[in-house]
Amino acid sequence: MTAPATQIADISLNLIEAGMTLIAVFWALAFPRLGSTLFARVEHSFRSLALRKGRAVVVVGLTAVLMRLAILPFCPVPLPFSPNDFSFLLAADTFAHGRLANPTPAMWTHFETIHVTMQPTYCSMYFPLQGLLLAAGKLFFGNPWLALVCASGLMCAAICWMLQAWLPPTWALLGGFLAVLRLGLFSYWINTYSGGGLISALGGALVLGALPRLTKATTIRHRDGLLLAMGIALLAMTRPYEGLLLCLPVAGALGYWILRKKTRPEAGTLLRHAALPLAIVILAGVWLGYYDYRAFGSPATLPYTVDRATYAVAPYYVWQSERPDPGYRHPSMRRFYYESELADFKKVQTPTGFAGHLLLKVFLNFLFFAGFALLPPLLMMRRVLLDSRVRFLVLCVAVLAAGMSIQIFFLPHYVAPFTAAFYAIGLQGMRHLRLWRSARQPVGLSIVRLLVTLCLVLAVVRLFALPLHLRLAEWPSGEWIAEWYGPGVFGKDRADIETRLASLSGSQLAIVRYSENHNPMDEWVYNAADIDSSKVIWARAMGARDNAELVAHYKNRQIWLVEPDTIPIKVSPYSGANEGGSKDAFHR
Repeated sequence: MTAPATQIADISLNLIEAGMTLIAVFWALAFPRLGSTLFARVEHSFRSLALRKGRAVVVVGLTAVLMRLAILPFCPVPLPFSPNDFSFLLAADTFAHGRLANPTPAMWTHFETIHVTMQPTYCSMYFPLQGLLLAAGKLFFGNPWLALVCASGLMCAAICWMLQAWLPPTWALLGGFLAVLRLGLFSYWINTYSGGGLISALGGALVLGALPRLTKATTIRHRDGLLLAMGIALLAMTRPYEGLLLCLPVAGALGYWILRKKTRPEAGTLLRHAALPLAIVILAGVWLGYYDYRAFGSPATLPYTVDRATYAVAPYYVWQSERPDPGYRHPSMRRFYYESELADFKKVQTPTGFAGHLLLKVFLNFLFFAGFALLPPLLMMRRVLLDSRVRFLVLCVAVLAAGMSIQIFFLPHYVAPFTAAFYAIGLQGMRHLRLWRSARQPVGLSIVRLLVTLCLVLAVVRLFALPLHLRLAEWPSGEWIAEWYGPGVFGKDRADIETRLASLSGSQLAIVRYSENHNPMDEWVYNAADIDSSKVIWARAMGARDNAELVAHYKNRQIWLVEPDTIPIKVSPYSGANEGGSKDAFHR
């Protein structure tokens, strides 16, 4: 297997960003008025668009979609490569076939894999909305990823719309365009199939954007209540725990607004405007219960529950106890659930480990949402915390911090419902920084202008990262969850082999045999919703007797042994005697 181009690169893009950020700050300190006339002209044009709020929201959304499509020659449609990707694509294929779940397949122990439930039904372990979105892309566009591009546009537009309710229009528009650059082009949210952050960030933006419009308006508008309900429904079907952390302070604010004598709407008016939003939330809950019933056997059994009870040893929350070893049939799954996840759980059982793990979560959060280029406004955080304009959003983030501190695992899309709040707080910090003067010089204004320019420059640099020999994320390390991620060679080996097997006449069965030190995140055994009708079936190698039963069940297929950990990757005709033919069919 050839080494990915990103592994032979020279300089880290994150290091370049950090260095350029320092240069921008020192440049502003040394030459605070340099280029001020040009910047003022650009800002004037920017302001004219920002003041037309509806048009600004539409422009931001279209920019996210059109720019991501425009850079396809440099950042192509991603290949699935992570367990999350394959699990969501299984959900999409299931929904596209008109089913909520699939019957447990024959020989299912050979098809067991990470984040996929096999009993009582064969389905993704995740909440259904991401799979439904991918299914829509598959049905309407012929490619599930294109639905994520549309969702990215809606998310960026919703962030701009939310910010318009909290900040001046120019800053709201700036936040929308920063979301395009930082999330809509080069993040794993858009460049994988598991970027569930897009939908939950959209839901969070709708909730936080509707709240002030409801509580500060002289008359209640149906639209705001409907958007609030739609945001709650999106959160319930993507990130319900983090969505609940957001909805709790929002519910408190709504309750306070309703009970205040000065602002309290009439009961009849309130009921009339609340009926349809409440119906939307209730219908979303009923549908989710029905999905749970069809997929897991009970409307009260939520996604994740069955899969985690079947395979996981480490719990989700710090106060929970380690579960007993369920008896894994496959070493790679044991390595993932027992060794990797359990190691993270044990780290947080000591005060030192808990503190270190908490700091790691904070670091990953800042690295993903702000990077180094947007960190300088944090110097104004004391002023932001005392600022009444965003005080409620700071409270929301405090609730999030408390809720996430007790959770073992963390990825940036877990906190996606709060994306718009992060942007609002960060932009308010930029507003305070912009007013900072040193020796009567507009140093803060220059810093803000240069940081925004730097974000544009970094996006261009990222676009040409490979020709410039810049080091990006490597797989299967965890660096791909950081900023500036874009589709590279991840997943190419498996996709190439599947394409070559599918090009052969007849149906194929690929039996995958890993080495003892195989990385469980580099999983190859994933299948479509209808396994038996698939051109290529992927199965795990087990013991000789189990393999013989598998081969006998699929006797009408051509059978191959795939060894992903050999260099080059070996694909050979399967022989029951030694699980490998004497003659290789092809190498990768």
